[in-house]
Amino acid sequence: MSEEYDRTTDRLACALGWASLGLGAVQLAAPDAVSRISGVDDSAGARSAVSLVGARELFHAGVLLGSREPAPWVWTRVAGDALDLMLLGRSLADRTGWRRQRVAAVMAAVAGITVVDLYTAVRANRSRGTRRMEHPMDLHAAITINRPRKKVYRHWRDVENLPRFMAHLESVETTGDGHSHWKVKGPLKRTVEWEAEIVEDHPDELISWRSTKGALVGNRGFVHFSDAPGGRGTEVRVKLIYDLPGGKVGEVGMALARLLGEHPEQQIRDDLRRFKQVMETGEVVRSEGSPEGTLTSRQVRQRPAQPAMR
Repeated sequence: MSEEYDRTTDRLACALGWASLGLGAVQLAAPDAVSRISGVDDSAGARSAVSLVGARELFHAGVLLGSREPAPWVWTRVAGDALDLMLLGRSLADRTGWRRQRVAAVMAAVAGITVVDLYTAVRANRSRGTRRMEHPMDLHAAITINRPRKKVYRHWRDVENLPRFMAHLESVETTGDGHSHWKVKGPLKRTVEWEAEIVEDHPDELISWRSTKGALVGNRGFVHFSDAPGGRGTEVRVKLIYDLPGGKVGEVGMALARLLGEHPEQQIRDDLRRFKQVMETGEVVRSEGSPEGTLTSRQVRQRPAQPAMR
């Protein structure tokens, strides 16, 4: 349904591009005739104004017909329509007789075109929002832990253990019947909370979960446990899916997070390394030279390694 919706919106945008091409060509080729038909030929600057509007229409045609996704560019036509209506409104106030009637007729036509442009532009925005929700952020990570599969599974299945190795988790509290309450450290020291439920649980093999309705950041995923080759313990594979909020704002936030070393995919990898340490040694091991992990914002404050004091 959304793909058909997108194609229809782009077809509308292309049709408006061809309309701009035709209007622009006529206005540049015959500005005197256009100004006469519009009822503004008595103005000294009418010819120049018509030519400028024609050039602007050709610009609209160029961006709409030359873009792979033309629909968002319709907003340039909406802005141009608003300018045209303002100029025609001034002309209408200064005209009388048949010239006033022609200006009024042109103004009505431009108002109708504005409605079509605005409809297409709004539809394009909704279409882009739909596509974003249909393509959420999909993350994968895996690690091998030198412990029996049953033991690794049991430790993860007790979700209250998760904050021990997931750095951004403040707490996870089980609320019964496969449900739990999560608190996560968000940007600017904010705390984000949501409810989650386990939707699939195969002992020693698979745990699948999802956030319940109302979560600020919708998420779902699974962790799969299998025997590692060569009797080397357990292979843990994690898949997480986030529905990013805020459209472009959310995408910019993800890009900034990636720059600062806090992109969710890196978080998962770091969390799995800490999980491995917890399972194999009983605690998260940090070196004296790198006590804060891999976050760039923290690494810049770390000192270089130094010889041990005697």
